[in-house]
Amino acid sequence: MKLSDPIKISYRSLTASKTRFFLTVLGVVIGVSAVIMVMSIGASAQQLVLSQVQKAGSNILIILPGASEEDGPPASAFGIVTTTLKNTDLKVLRERYSAPHLTALSGYVTGSGTIESSAASLSVSVQGVSMETADIENITLASGRFFFTEEETNLARVIVLGSTRARELFPNSDPLGQTVTLKDNLFTVIGVLEERGSSGFSNPDTLVYVPLLTAQKILLGIDYLNSIRATVDAPENIDRTIADITLSLRKQHHLEEDEESDFSVRSTAAALDVLTGITDVLKYFLVAIASISLVVGGVGIMNSMLISLSQRVREIGLRKAVGARRQHIVFQFLIESSFITVLGGIIGIILGIILTFIASLILVRLGYEWDFLVPPMSLALGFFVSVSIGIIFGLYPALKASKVSPMEALRYE
Repeated sequence: MKLSDPIKISYRSLTASKTRFFLTVLGVVIGVSAVIMVMSIGASAQQLVLSQVQKAGSNILIILPGASEEDGPPASAFGIVTTTLKNTDLKVLRERYSAPHLTALSGYVTGSGTIESSAASLSVSVQGVSMETADIENITLASGRFFFTEEETNLARVIVLGSTRARELFPNSDPLGQTVTLKDNLFTVIGVLEERGSSGFSNPDTLVYVPLLTAQKILLGIDYLNSIRATVDAPENIDRTIADITLSLRKQHHLEEDEESDFSVRSTAAALDVLTGITDVLKYFLVAIASISLVVGGVGIMNSMLISLSQRVREIGLRKAVGARRQHIVFQFLIESSFITVLGGIIGIILGIILTFIASLILVRLGYEWDFLVPPMSLALGFFVSVSIGIIFGLYPALKASKVSPMEALRYE
């Protein structure tokens, strides 16, 4: 038997019912394209997040509340509220004697609320920060100024608006000096940030900044910090500064030598490693979910092959009667199922790339610094899995077909 013979037979068999063939291939196409899209968009999203952390600089430290493993994130990174970081911790570190290489420090708290002007009413994300945030985050103002030290300590009701919020609240006038209402409190606009565009999954242009104590006492009613950010005078002093901060805060928190720290200090480099681990887990988790559609496609292949088997019993019996062996029948059915998945895999890969490209264009239009990435691994994985699905789900119908008795098959009506 020539190799071309089972291929010709497969083609005739599959195209005998074009609708069934189309729907079976479609199931594989959807599954493969979903895997390609998830892996590609996941890789682009990971690149976006990591690039934003890298842009922050290599001399930044982040102090988060809550204990953590050395190579894992603290609970606060997952949105769990932890209240072990206080204003007194920020004050101790600002004295500098315990960590001499620190150059700037800022406490952070985050909340949300409704901000109103005479022209608009908006739901906004509010950040309470220290005056040194402008230096730490390299914030540039389009007009006005950032907070003074006195405004941070005396509960001043002043506010700095992101560029988008400034345009929305004051479309036809200069925001500086005007008042807005935030959570039923009057605030005076003292600055407008220069437009920066989307950063990761947030947009700084839509934020509003208020002094740290004002946010804590007046807007949020809390006495703890969500985080502290600090800059170090030189990258080579980061490890020593982490040790200095850890020693100071452990002393401040009255922790015994054998007690675990109730805070975490991370550098930008360490944050990159943690973020990479988290995003990898999320990416492959989503791939696993997308792969369910491939399994559904495989079930469709099995169903299609079983239907084909019931319609070809006489053909199988005749082939066995003229000398075809069991392995020939198995090979024939596996070729048919593999042909479906190879064709579906190729179309799915092409469709997945096209849809990923369209998604990238949309995200760029929305203002994100989005790169169009299609990892070669996703292409190889999509094709390999589709072929594997064809073999795995085609095996049972193939084995069942090979067991058909020639005598009974020839009498089959």
